[in-house]
Amino acid sequence: MSGFVEKPEPLQVPGLVHLHTGKVRDLYQNEAGDLVMVASDRISAFDWVLRTEIPDKGRVLTQLSLWWFDQLADLAPNHVLSTELPPGAPADWAGRTLICKSLRMMPVECVARGYLAGSGLTEYNDSRTVCGLALPEGLTDGSELPTPIFTPATKAAVGEHDENVSYEEVARQVGAETAAELRQATLAVYSRARDIARDRGIILADTKFEFGYESTEDGEKLVLADEVLTPDSSRFWPADEWEPGHAQPSFDKQFVRDWLTSSESGWLRASEQPPPPLPQHVTDATRAKYIEAYERLTGLSWT
Repeated sequence: MSGFVEKPEPLQVPGLVHLHTGKVRDLYQNEAGDLVMVASDRISAFDWVLRTEIPDKGRVLTQLSLWWFDQLADLAPNHVLSTELPPGAPADWAGRTLICKSLRMMPVECVARGYLAGSGLTEYNDSRTVCGLALPEGLTDGSELPTPIFTPATKAAVGEHDENVSYEEVARQVGAETAAELRQATLAVYSRARDIARDRGIILADTKFEFGYESTEDGEKLVLADEVLTPDSSRFWPADEWEPGHAQPSFDKQFVRDWLTSSESGWLRASEQPPPPLPQHVTDATRAKYIEAYERLTGLSWT
């Protein structure tokens, strides 16, 4: 069993209706029908949402997403309407709240991979494929792929794990035309972001996007939604330390994973018992890594 170690109670804010509590984000709807997305400081690992939070994590994710949305504005419209706090919202929501368009969301995670890692590496080692796509022999952990690939996944509920699916399965779910549009948009956005990150000394190994459709007078328009190109949704590696053949250092929650699987934590992943609280040194190191990713990518100082 997994999920929330301690599921938080949603805040009650006048004029907002609580819709969903996710691993990191709380989703509300305002009286105009817009979505209000609030990024918490929660962190998950091994499909558990831990009881320990990482200070400033939600603000880093939100501000980094906004920066990326600006970089991608000419390539992919996004769902952001405003960053203003809703009336009556707590002060702590500042910097972590987005007012967003309500979209017809697609039921798949749109994953782009430019390097071999994670579940892609596992499948490759078994079959020389990723999501059914054949790859050449001789690749190893961290290898750059000949060309970026679209490897979609299911959207899992809290406590469950995303599962890779084939492009053909996506086409079956959403239709061939929509599947093709999702693949094209995913690879275009990934390629732009990969080049921007590379110029800043960071490898964007892989990432996942969420898309939805907005109704317009001319029909429906594909829109980039949720968070985008954050350490929670992407693998960022320092380019000057990249060395295929083993796991790469990364700008994400690896400190959390490493501690949870160490003897110091005393936690056995297979036990189905909730993970213990994180010690301060792991919390501090993880916060620092998220902030470093923000600063290196944006060129801005975190204050």
